[in-house]
Parts: sequence; C-alpha cells; structure tokens
Amino acid sequence: MSRTLLASALAAALLAAAGAAFAQSYPNRPVRLVVPLSPGGFADVPTRIIAPKLSAALGQQVFVENRPGAGGSIGAEFVARSTPDGHTLLLVATPHVITPSLYKKLPYDALNDFAPIMQFAAGPYVLVVTPQLPVGSVRELVAAAKAQPGKIDFASSGNGSAQHLVAALFNTMAGVELNHVPYKGSGPAMQDLLSGQVSVSFAGTPNVMPHLKAGRLRALGVTTPKRSPDLPDVPTIAEAGVPGYEATLWLGLAAPAGVPAEIVQRLNTDISNLLRDPDVQQGFRGAGVDASVLGPAEFGAFLRTEFEKWGKVVRDTGATVN
Repeated sequence: MSRTLLASALAAALLAAAGAAFAQSYPNRPVRLVVPLSPGGFADVPTRIIAPKLSAALGQQVFVENRPGAGGSIGAEFVARSTPDGHTLLLVATPHVITPSLYKKLPYDALNDFAPIMQFAAGPYVLVVTPQLPVGSVRELVAAAKAQPGKIDFASSGNGSAQHLVAALFNTMAGVELNHVPYKGSGPAMQDLLSGQVSVSFAGTPNVMPHLKAGRLRALGVTTPKRSPDLPDVPTIAEAGVPGYEATLWLGLAAPAGVPAEIVQRLNTDISNLLRDPDVQQGFRGAGVDASVLGPAEFGAFLRTEFEKWGKVVRDTGATVN
C-alpha cells in the first residue's frame, strides 16, 4: 500500500472512531426539535406527543421550537445551517417537498442538505362536502364537477399549501375543474366551508370529525391507499372512483447533512421503540395520524419520490405562493 493510500485509510479510520465516540456520548445537552409550521397544527401536535418520551429515552430534554413561515423554509434553513451533531433536528412533512417547487431561490437544498432519520407518522386527508352540495359519493362529485366546470369551489389553507395540491391532484386525476379558493390558514377555510361559502375541501381527520358527527359536513373519501380506522365506512378515493389516487399526510425527522450515522441510528431506534407506547398511539389517533415507521434509507427514498410527485403537481397546476 502506498503512503498516500495508507494515510487516507488511517484518516478515515480515525474519523470513524471519533464519530463513534461522539455518538456514544450523545446527547450531552438539550436537543432542539424545530417544527417549521405553526403551533397546534397537524405537524405540531404529534411532535409534542413524542418529545417528552424521547427526552426520557435520551436522558436529555427534547424541546419543540416552532419556526413557521415561507412554507416551512424559515425553520428548514435554520436547521440546515446548524451544526450536524444531532442536537438540532427538523420535523419534515409534505410542505418540505412542496416548497422547493414554489420558492425558486431557497437558501438550502431540501433533499441534499438534510440527513433523513425516519418517518414516524402518517394519516389521511378527508374529502368533505357541505350538505348543501347534492352529492353523496366521489363519483357523484366528479359527475357534478364535469357538468359544471369551475363552478364548484374548494377551500384550502393557501396557494401552494398541501391542502391545495392534494385537491389539485384530484382535479388532474379525476379530469375535473373544481375552483380553488385559497385562505390564509386552515381555520378561515374551515369557517367558510361550514358556513356554505365554499362546498368542498380536503382536511385532516381531527378537523372534520366533530362536524361529520354533527352532520355539518359529509365525508366522501379518504386520500390514503387504505381506509381510515376513524372512518371505516368511508371509502378511499381510489376505490370510490379515481383509481390510483393517493395523498398521505406524513411526518418525519431529519438532521443537518453530515450528522454521524450512529446518531441517526440511535434516534431511529429510540423513536421506533417509543412509538409502541399505547399512550403515544392513542395521542396520535386523536391527532388524526398513526405510527408509521420508515428507516433512514427508506425515508430518504420516500422523500425523493414525494419531491418529484408534488413538484409535478405544482408544475402542472401552475400553483404559486400567496
């Protein structure tokens, strides 16, 4: 072996040993878990459910910090620029792979500047309509929309939001033209939906369950490949008339690129274990999601697939930011 190759091999061995030693002492201070979305939302609640359990597993406080704004890019940039030592983590969800197609000059690369740790939860959006709209199934909604192109309104939490693009994907795959009415947040969108100002929306399960039970909304389908345990009598949109349709609300964790692999594996193992806790599972169910585990490699591949999928939807629909 030449001196150059020998030196390179020794350097690599020393780096590996240093990384392993560092990982063994991890964490040595509190861990910041950045949620790049608003407090109380679909991503925030499950994250706050697992944070105290992860604190116990790691032996250090894990505190959740919301840094919302610009489609999640403010929080994502903060984490991308943080030291890759596992003490700053990012909650990633669908907006993480949508935003790069909406904001053309992001100060980070949504895929390459982060190390995937795992997906830990997933759940459906629910296609709901108001009682005033005389449709009782996905097929009837598609027929009504084709008979009145652009006349049936759907509400979303904003241009380029996950709610918007989930509906845009439905438009494309069903061959219809539901008219998009964007709002500044899911709260105002739900308010106008309940008042009958708009007729259709795709929303998270917790947001619609009380209104479904009260008869203020009607569920036509769920967006996931399988039916929701919370709505067992509601078909998937794919089985109800739009074959191949699928849009999942998912949550995962990532760290800045360059974090030691041992730390990624430690976090993956600890979170996978705590997801078996009945209290966590019950809390997730109340938040409209279920535990759903993808390891680092699987989650990385999933992120790339979602990036391409939603990027195409943005391009096809011409979606723009508010």
